[in-house]
Amino acid sequence: MKLSSRISGIKPSPTLAITMKANALRAEGRDVIGFGAGEPDFDTPLHIKMAAIKAIEGGFTKYTPVGGTDELKDAIIRKLQKDNRLNYSRSEIVVSCGAKHTLYNLAQVLFEEGDEVIIPSPYWVSYPDIVVLAGAQPVVVETKETDGFKLQPEQLEGAINKRTKAVILNSPSNPTGAAYSRTELEILAEVIGRKGIFVISDDIYEKIIYDDFPFCNIASISEEMKKMTVVVNGVSKAYAMTGWRIGYAAGPSEVISAVTMIQSQSTSNPSSISQKAAVEALVGDQDVVTEMVEEFRKRRNCIVEKLGAIPGITCMNPAGAFYVFPNVSLLFGRSWRGKTISNSSDLTEYLLEEANVAVVPGGEFGCDHHIRLSYATSMKNIEEGLQRIRDAVVKLD
Repeated sequence: MKLSSRISGIKPSPTLAITMKANALRAEGRDVIGFGAGEPDFDTPLHIKMAAIKAIEGGFTKYTPVGGTDELKDAIIRKLQKDNRLNYSRSEIVVSCGAKHTLYNLAQVLFEEGDEVIIPSPYWVSYPDIVVLAGAQPVVVETKETDGFKLQPEQLEGAINKRTKAVILNSPSNPTGAAYSRTELEILAEVIGRKGIFVISDDIYEKIIYDDFPFCNIASISEEMKKMTVVVNGVSKAYAMTGWRIGYAAGPSEVISAVTMIQSQSTSNPSSISQKAAVEALVGDQDVVTEMVEEFRKRRNCIVEKLGAIPGITCMNPAGAFYVFPNVSLLFGRSWRGKTISNSSDLTEYLLEEANVAVVPGGEFGCDHHIRLSYATSMKNIEEGLQRIRDAVVKLD
């Protein structure tokens, strides 16, 4: 059977593939420590689970409106008002089956053949493929570690041409943990407003931020920027609800209406039960988020310190999310069993085979001098895993 040409232009998610490989090796009896997972290792808070159980017991198990229940839309509206000082109506909100689904739907309604979409690198691995599946062309702009892995205004302006439709901004970032300040976003907003392109603001890690760094969304810069921005968020990361699959978008009503229409012909509504749980997540006790972020902060401090103590590795201190993105390029050119380590994939293979540690190569995020480690794992695993990495690095010729 001949498959469609579009499938040949994409590849499976490498982060999920690394996690699956680590799990398979564990099933074979290998003691593998995995740093690949892009999800909190905490359980979904009890009050959220109880809301879902109540929904099941109450028979809330039928179709809902395609774009989400009014109850959940209202909870999202209140959240955006309270946390981001952004005001939306129900017609400007759509709920989908996770933030990834939200981003896919947005690409389908916004982009087409001939369009270009600016993606700063390092980027989340799915951005380019989501753009390609819409028929558009991803334009990768490499950010610099010396700039904190943040897109600079002159870089953005230099990448924009008459075919440019949008730019995707992710703050805090996967994989780097970098986050934009309000001042930095104001400068980017000036370029965006002058050039008249659209912004997709992926805020999924908004709540996971450290050291009193003030989160800012580019839509909040001005009313004009709000009209040019679609905000994407969800409950997966902040509330340890990755499996519940609830994401949402807030933006101009014509865009949201189009997303709702395309969703009506693909997935229809998100899970009714998950929507009830998401309402409780957004309006219920927020102390659970604070507690989880505090634990992540401790883990971040530990992993950054230990990585920085390994010869040949340097590591930026992330402002948010739960990833570190250490620079390992000084290890390139060294060898292992006669094989030279030339790139991040080679190093990843070496660490898995020699140290039983699974990490993700930075090349998958558009930055081959780095590797990504998730610290959404126990402190015990972090300490043991980093010791294994150190021992493996020391063995390199």
